[in-house]
Amino acid sequence: MISKDGFCYTFNEEACNGCGGACCIGESGYIWVNFDEIKAIANELNLSIDEFSQKYLLRAKNRYSLKEYYDTELKYACIFFDKTTRRCKIYNVRPTQCKTFPFWKDFKDNIDELIQECPGVIIDENKT
Repeated sequence: MISKDGFCYTFNEEACNGCGGACCIGESGYIWVNFDEIKAIANELNLSIDEFSQKYLLRAKNRYSLKEYYDTELKYACIFFDKTTRRCKIYNVRPTQCKTFPFWKDFKDNIDELIQECPGVIIDENKT
């Protein structure tokens, strides 16, 4: 179980094994990456930063985000979400945004949304 100060829930990361990647699919959004993350992912894929950027990045709001793809079953999915295995193709070098899920500031005020999205979240009634 993972917990973080200031959050009224814990996270059972074992739930990821049967979840099917709910945090990687659904509504469209941004998957922010910084330059160090871009370098690490490009290196993992044996691509130059330019090749990686052209193929996998979107510039938005003066930042970079990983691209998404649309699928009628999944709706929107991260470009690195494998529909067949329902896993992340770059898990070992995934962005910080992905590593810190579900401990995002937006979820502090939207617990109901988080519970619908993530089966690994366990509300701590002593902290609500």
